[in-house]
Amino acid sequence: MTKLLDGKAIIITGASSGIGAATALRCAREGARLVLGGRDAARLRTIEGQITQSGGHAVAVTGDVTDPAHAARLVETAQEAHGGLDGAFNNAGAVGSGATVAATAPQEWDRVLATNLTAAFHAARAQIPALAERGGGALVFTGSFVGYTATLPGMGAYAAAKAGLVGLCQAIAVENGEQGIRANVLMPGGTRTAMAGDALSNPDTAAFIAGLHALKRMAAPDEIAGAALFLLSEMASFVTGSALLADGGNSIAKV
Repeated sequence: MTKLLDGKAIIITGASSGIGAATALRCAREGARLVLGGRDAARLRTIEGQITQSGGHAVAVTGDVTDPAHAARLVETAQEAHGGLDGAFNNAGAVGSGATVAATAPQEWDRVLATNLTAAFHAARAQIPALAERGGGALVFTGSFVGYTATLPGMGAYAAAKAGLVGLCQAIAVENGEQGIRANVLMPGGTRTAMAGDALSNPDTAAFIAGLHALKRMAAPDEIAGAALFLLSEMASFVTGSALLADGGNSIAKV
């Protein structure tokens, strides 16, 4: 049976944990040849090892997504190790301190936008020429329902960054569609990762977040990884410029 990403060279950032790690493992099972980006070298090597020990192909590259040189290095690694680039899941992100807009320091505003929005620009700028060389491919960016269908107090910078990501993605889709390059934003709902704060340890927080969703639960990281896999694969060959909600009905739940 043909695997969905058989032989495809894919970059995944934020790959050391959470949605990024789950997507790396899922893509490896579907035959992808991976370049894994992240700041935590030890965790990144662990994911790399899990993939290679199971017969997959992965190369770990430690670095910060806010650094344009790191974005270029990920692409260069894909070309050197795997012969080119066929897709990328630009997934790394940061929520911020929880301060209101009025209380947000300019330095924090800059940091949150740099991690969630400007880093996506750096990634796309490095990845688009490499995808074009291969005759096209798929770019997927991790957005959020925050800043798209709703927001929460204390998430102004994050909401602004994720809203901007949709506009960036649409521009990429329009500018590069003729080259066979697709670009989409994946919008997860509440997911059981470290970014969910104390929801993993506090039943009250977990119940509150679960109640925001029509399904009345949070997602497992692998459930979001399945949506990322869809967008990266040829199953989504006519999907571009979209914001795909994988939010458990968060955007429609009112009670």
